[in-house]
Amino acid sequence: MMKVCAAQFRPIAGDFQANCDKHLELIELAVTERADVLFFPELSLTGFEPRLADSHAIEVGDQRLDLFQECSNNYNLIIGVGMPIIAGSDVYIGMVWFTPGEVRRLYAKQQLHPDENPYFVPGHGQLLLERQGFKLTPAICYESLQMDHANDAAALSSDIYLASVAKPAGGVAKAMKHYPIVARSHNMFVIMANCVGPSDDFLSVGQSAVWNIRGEFLAQIDEESEGIVVLDTQSGSASVKKTC
Repeated sequence: MMKVCAAQFRPIAGDFQANCDKHLELIELAVTERADVLFFPELSLTGFEPRLADSHAIEVGDQRLDLFQECSNNYNLIIGVGMPIIAGSDVYIGMVWFTPGEVRRLYAKQQLHPDENPYFVPGHGQLLLERQGFKLTPAICYESLQMDHANDAAALSSDIYLASVAKPAGGVAKAMKHYPIVARSHNMFVIMANCVGPSDDFLSVGQSAVWNIRGEFLAQIDEESEGIVVLDTQSGSASVKKTC
């Protein structure tokens, strides 16, 4: 049995501390649901703001992220957060993953949307997470709509595809068609975490959701609320929990 949660919230552009506080609130909510894994939308700690990436990028070992390791250790929870990550002169669309008692790990978006190329470089290699006998693979927004990325995840025997996104209405509509195909084709659960509110030059519309291994839609948050969508792998069901 394992519970995987996708977080949905309204980030404040470039405000690391305010966004961090919201992350902690949602971590507490996931803990009440006895979650094993919780992950956040694309670039969740800054909001999806490519033009701010250079000035806000941090190294993967930055001590400002230590509190997520503490939460991971204290709650026995795998946590994935989004942040522009700098390595040398390169800036990545990063997801930093915290596993109880282990060194944090970076997944960097491998397939960039053309609009992102002026601000970021693509990452290399797929990250594979393991918990309770399940294998999980993260995907970040644009690449999660490319079947070759899902094919690579399936080649690693992934059981759960974690789509961390910042999508407007059109992108969500594409996701609603694509993710069931990924799930059916590869016998994988697919769960999406989207943000709500202003993102770069568009409006993110939430609707974070989850599909079972047959591609059947299980649950979805609305377009405005903050909260989590919870996948229970034992029952094959899902639920939504909103913040107060």
